[in-house]
Amino acid sequence: MTIAKRKRTLAELLAESGETEYPKQYEYIASLLQSGKVIPVKSAPLNGRRPALCTAYWEIAEELADEDKLKEELLFRISPKINTDYYLHHLSTYQKEREQALKLNRFFVEETDAVKDTVSLNERSFQIWGREKFLQREQGNKLLAHCGLKPEDLNIYRTTEPLAYYSVDRSTPQGILILENKDTFYTMRRFLMEGGRFIFSAEIKSVIYGAGKGVLRSFEDFFFCMEEYMRHPQNRILYFGDLDYEGIRIYEQLAASFGTQCGIRPHRQAYLKMLEIAGQKGGDFLPDCETQQNKNIEGSFWETFSAEEIRQMQTVLETGKYIPQEIINISDLRRDPCNMIS
Repeated sequence: MTIAKRKRTLAELLAESGETEYPKQYEYIASLLQSGKVIPVKSAPLNGRRPALCTAYWEIAEELADEDKLKEELLFRISPKINTDYYLHHLSTYQKEREQALKLNRFFVEETDAVKDTVSLNERSFQIWGREKFLQREQGNKLLAHCGLKPEDLNIYRTTEPLAYYSVDRSTPQGILILENKDTFYTMRRFLMEGGRFIFSAEIKSVIYGAGKGVLRSFEDFFFCMEEYMRHPQNRILYFGDLDYEGIRIYEQLAASFGTQCGIRPHRQAYLKMLEIAGQKGGDFLPDCETQQNKNIEGSFWETFSAEEIRQMQTVLETGKYIPQEIINISDLRRDPCNMIS
């Protein structure tokens, strides 16, 4: 049996703690010192905070258990769902992670039916390890990697901020409009509440606030949490965002991820209305596009538009300008010829 030690930085140890506030981080390091799991490197400087911590430590590994017993356990007592190859070649790591690895093994062996139910990441984490943040913030992902697994192998879903939406009614099929920005969502929701039916030639009964890039994760919940009428296969789902590279990329990523399931398309007439208003105000009126935007768009966005319409939109982008959704307000919706609001 041997005792091993390795040099660890303070930053590495704090990253493993999962704590973000310094008092909690200090308590975590103090507990490691008290238990003898680490000792300060004498030559390392302090971190300059109060109370101070050393910036480097020697991590002391526990005595390695009998190697033959560990190998026997890995070869004959672990569920076949866990790949033990990594641990067989890194027995010291297995000894360090053994307690948590055996909890995972117990889950596979003793709760075979539980994994059939899809549950949230934190719920599964608590079910297996008794710590709801073990997968999200602690060493869970590293442990799974050592076991040849991914979080998705535990039949989990990742929770996000729920999609905000408003529906006039629950009839199907219906037109649904996903909006990038909050102000436009509030405006169009207000318009529908007033009795408006058409948003630039498209009959819309539900509007969804996508929250910019957040829609890419939140839309996963669309198929889990939305009411049945929102997921009707014949619904027509349109997307409307800022006319800039980022807005176009959001649409293309959304369509690539979910387009086959629900047929998302750009709201052509809404984008053309943006161009019309921008043309009336003049190019100098438009704001400058952010210089750090990713300009690598795939091109599927343009499939909805004619060659002339594409030329007009690309001219805006190529001159370093963009058109925000907020160029449209409720007056533009009320003046649309398709609407007859009493």
